[in-house]
Amino acid sequence: MAEIGKDIFRAKSILEQGDLVGIPTETVYGLAGNALNPDAVTKIFAVKNRPNFDPLILHTHALEKVYDFTIEIPDPLLKLAQRYWPGPLTLLLPKKELVPDLVTSGLDQVAVRVPNHPLTRELLSVLDFPLAAPSANPFGYISPTKASHVNDQLGNKIPYILDGGSCHVGLESTIVGMEGDKVMIYRLGGLDVSAIEKVVGKVQVMAHSSSNPKSPGMLKSHYAPQKPVILGDLEELVKDYLKKGVPFAVLSYCREFPGLPQSFQIQLSLQKDMSEAAKKLFDAMRTLDSLDVSVILAELLPDEGLGRAINDRLRRASAGEEGKY
Repeated sequence: MAEIGKDIFRAKSILEQGDLVGIPTETVYGLAGNALNPDAVTKIFAVKNRPNFDPLILHTHALEKVYDFTIEIPDPLLKLAQRYWPGPLTLLLPKKELVPDLVTSGLDQVAVRVPNHPLTRELLSVLDFPLAAPSANPFGYISPTKASHVNDQLGNKIPYILDGGSCHVGLESTIVGMEGDKVMIYRLGGLDVSAIEKVVGKVQVMAHSSSNPKSPGMLKSHYAPQKPVILGDLEELVKDYLKKGVPFAVLSYCREFPGLPQSFQIQLSLQKDMSEAAKKLFDAMRTLDSLDVSVILAELLPDEGLGRAINDRLRRASAGEEGKY
């Protein structure tokens, strides 16, 4: 398994040698490699078993560094960066030639962000290159929010994991770009749409695509446990699966089911706190996925604020499973 620690210079040395490191951010843990080294980027795809048409996000420690590998930052996006960086915001920007096509999957734009985690920002500040860092999990599986999650899934494939504790946001970053004069949200995430609209006015939220995405995280079937996830009315689903005799677990927003063992149900937030629900989502799916069940029953949250991003993840986790079992 990987070594876990807080030594940024150990991480720096490994990254400079072209190898990969697990890094903490406020959103989820990333699988990081030198973004300007095609061999390191290729290793990221190999370790994650990630399709080469799904682009990666570049991470750096400060807004001014972004100009090193992007041609420009349009004014609306610059305003967002000035307001919300460091933070769970990724900007889609025209790339300079030094950014390998492998990072952007051949597209002429690169996704960039400044993460809000002191340990990773310190690491980025001592590196001579940005880090390409998708979530540190096998492609399509649940994103990790603790160093132990990374070790469980990828510890036999990477030498070191920088331990920054639990991620306090727990959802991936919101990806924002522009089409003409219009600000577009390509992926819902840890920065709420209303917060973005306070800075740039009305935006358009793009539905996720099933192939050739313009930005990271747009594949339809993504963030998925290995067990099928069935979305719907939990009251009806629980009755139905009890009748069928199919072993199941339940993921709810705040409802408890008295007739079910506590270990086979998780409430994301008994207090109906969206931030708490977002933070617990991936860990909860991971826990339920480890149980001896055939299916995970789940419900959508109120489709407002962070609930929209949580619902987006739930829909992707359940992609293609409607009507099965």
